[in-house]
Parts: sequence; structure tokens; C-alpha cells
Amino acid sequence: MAQKPLPSKTCPVCGRSFKWRRKWARDWENVRYCSERCRRQRRLADDEGEADSPRPVPSGRARRRS
Repeated sequence: MAQKPLPSKTCPVCGRSFKWRRKWARDWENVRYCSERCRRQRRLADDEGEADSPRPVPSGRARRRS
């Protein structure tokens, strides 16, 4: 049985593509951000008036301390 590809969207904060998840099944039309981090970053950008362009999101790797 062939499966259909999952729907996807692009996050307005980081510009990354993200796919449908089961936890979003009931509310997929209203999902805008790929993660909580991007949702919070968007709120901060809105407050600062910089929400017009996606901003880079760090890779999450820890910095090396000297």
C-alpha cells in the first residue's frame, strides 16, 4: 500500500521546511512555526519590529569554552 507524502510548511522565523506531525492533526491549518523556539523568537521579533525577514537559528551545538 503506497503512502501519500506528508504535507509540509515553511517556518516564517527560520525559513526551514517542516512536515505534518500527528500532534498537529486537529490544528494543522493554524500551525505556523516549526518549534517552540521559533514561536518564541517570532514573538520577540514582533516586539522589536524586526519580524519582516526570517532570522537565522543557531544549530544548537554547544560552544567550546576556553
